[in-house]
Amino acid sequence: MSTTHDHRAPTAAAPADAPENGGDRHASAAHGPGYADTFAADYDRWFGKPGVTGATVDTLAALAGDGPLLELGIGTGRVALPLAGRGFDVHGVEASDTMAARLRSKPGGGTIQVTPGDFSEVPVTGTFSLVYAVGGTFFELADHEAQQRCLSAVAAHLEPAGVLVLDAHLPEALAVAAASGVPEVVSETDEHLILCHRRIDPSTRTYQSHYLVHEADRTRHLRVHFHYASPGELDTMAERAGLRLRQRLGSWAGAPFARDSAYHVSVYELR
Repeated sequence: MSTTHDHRAPTAAAPADAPENGGDRHASAAHGPGYADTFAADYDRWFGKPGVTGATVDTLAALAGDGPLLELGIGTGRVALPLAGRGFDVHGVEASDTMAARLRSKPGGGTIQVTPGDFSEVPVTGTFSLVYAVGGTFFELADHEAQQRCLSAVAAHLEPAGVLVLDAHLPEALAVAAASGVPEVVSETDEHLILCHRRIDPSTRTYQSHYLVHEADRTRHLRVHFHYASPGELDTMAERAGLRLRQRLGSWAGAPFARDSAYHVSVYELR
């Protein structure tokens, strides 16, 4: 699942560090917290990839500045907890009470302030030197209107030198992978097998990720819905919100954004 994150040309299988492969998933108001509540106890075990998380945390730490940090869709704390462990003052927004409870149950989880609610509204007070959404979470918001509201709200909560960081699959790479009909092997161990198949609807600029998790002779089906935007569309929405693109990477590990990139990590600052 994602987080779901490396930087090869688009193929039927998404890269191992693509936004939807390797982390906790986060509920938004668009979906309600149902799927996140149901699978919260298993996300870390099924989808956690230490290498992906390490690269993500390193990149965010380098961009963090001196102020507090805010994660949109903080989930079970896959990224927030390592950042807090490095001494950053981390806050979060999360729609799923079960996800937030799991975060609080982990070592150091009690130090992170989590605000319940829909992160499209950014329902927090104060300003932050870094606001971020990882694992493709930003695109779980219901539509471009919700995404635009979120970007505008983030701009209002950024310190003057603060930045917003988002990651996302590229629509073209998603289309290539989906057209192949070959499911992605997200995780395979002696205990479980996780496959992902994505269905894309260009008419609505949406895609749905279907995850089949087979474990202990039981198969479970998880669906996650995304409303995607191209990098250009995202830049335009950011500009409307008073932000501008500072940097775009081809991976959390720092690969350049190039013609064969399968996803992007985009850094925005106030205009």
